Amino acid sequence: MTTAEIRRARRRGTAALAEREVLRVLRLWNQTIAPSVVSAALFIVVFGVALGASIRLIDGVPYERFIVPGLVLMGVATSAFGNTATSIFQARNDGFIEDPASSPMTATQLLLGYLSGGVVRSLLIGALTLAAARVFVSYPVEHPAVLAAALAGTSVAFSALGIVVGLYSTGWDQQNVVGNLVIQPLVFLGGVFYSIDALGQPWRALTHADPIFYMVVAARHGMLGASEIDPRLSVGVTLGLAVAMLGWAWVTFVRGVGIRT
Repeated sequence: MTTAEIRRARRRGTAALAEREVLRVLRLWNQTIAPSVVSAALFIVVFGVALGASIRLIDGVPYERFIVPGLVLMGVATSAFGNTATSIFQARNDGFIEDPASSPMTATQLLLGYLSGGVVRSLLIGALTLAAARVFVSYPVEHPAVLAAALAGTSVAFSALGIVVGLYSTGWDQQNVVGNLVIQPLVFLGGVFYSIDALGQPWRALTHADPIFYMVVAARHGMLGASEIDPRLSVGVTLGLAVAMLGWAWVTFVRGVGIRT
């Protein structure tokens, strides 16, 4: 094959892999999208609408409005990780991953193909959660570009992390450990339901060590214009983590982890 033919084959392979991952999400929408949106809506009703009258204001923002950005980001993070981790490990279990891995596609193209499903799923969940929240809570979007950067950075970071975990995992239980015992606690302790200003030491310092805190603050600044820390720092950490996770996933593909024995 000529160089041009190889390039065309690689592009077709990447497009086909990305299409497969995205269609998997869309065809199973009642499993991949609806549950996360419904859960977020229930959180808003229970914690925001029901308890909002008691808690009232957080940093000058009504409580039911304050929690919306964090709940949106929580759905984006958990769904992005779960999608790619599950898809990669299932592909390894079924032997499917050997086909794209043995094709002319590069590690970068494999990464883009598998990443697409997690990114599309998580951003759809984020958009639909915002729409569902509007039914119960009125909220502004003060800085749309910042909100978009926060959600996109979170989506890419956790989709890439899911690829790494899916490639390294030797069983479903390992994915559950990372998802339930690492990511979920970090999400809940990342300021989704409370302001860091209400915390004393050492809890405030521990929250500052939580990377998801910066993602939540970036999303909250994008929506409400409020921020407990410099928004440039929160957006910078979010995008920096996305780049770092992408690099880790790329290196994992280059090394053939979970693909070549």
